[in-house]
Amino acid sequence: MTLLDAKEYDAEKERKKRKRIITTVALVLVVSFLLEVTGTVLLKTPLWFLYWPEERVADRFFDALQKQNYEAAYGVWMNDPQWQQHPDRYQKYPFNEFYRDWGPGGEWGLIKSHKLYAAGAPPGGGTGVIVDVTVNDRAQPARVWVEKRDKTMSFSPF
Repeated sequence: MTLLDAKEYDAEKERKKRKRIITTVALVLVVSFLLEVTGTVLLKTPLWFLYWPEERVADRFFDALQKQNYEAAYGVWMNDPQWQQHPDRYQKYPFNEFYRDWGPGGEWGLIKSHKLYAAGAPPGGGTGVIVDVTVNDRAQPARVWVEKRDKTMSFSPF
C-alpha cells in the first residue's frame, strides 16, 4: 500500500472514535470518584453496589434516629411507615422496647452522627445483609441486619 492508496478520511468514523474515548475517560473518572468517596466500603464489598438497597435502608434508619424521629425510625425498622395504624402486628418487638433500645437511654445514647462503614453477607450465607455503621465516632460499630426480601431490620446475629 502506498501513500496514494491510503483510505479516504471518514469524518463519521473519527467522530465515533472520539466519542468512545471521551466516554471511556469519563467512566474512569466517575469510577475513581466513587472509589474515593466510598472508601473502605468498596474494599470490603466485592461488587460495589451489591448491597446498596440494604445500605440505603440502614442509612434512612440512622438518619431518623439522628433527627430523634423515633416513630419514623421504627417504621423503617419494620418497613412499614403506617405502623401506628396497626401496632398489634408488631407484638414481638413493640415500639416501647424499640425506644428503650434505640432511644436516648439505649446502648448508643443520643445519636448525633453516623456513617455507613461496610455491608456484607454473613459468614455461611443467609437471607440478609449485615450493615456496619459508625455511630457517634465510636470505635465499635453498630451492626444491624437488613433482610433482603422485605427490607425489615433487626439486630445482627453476628
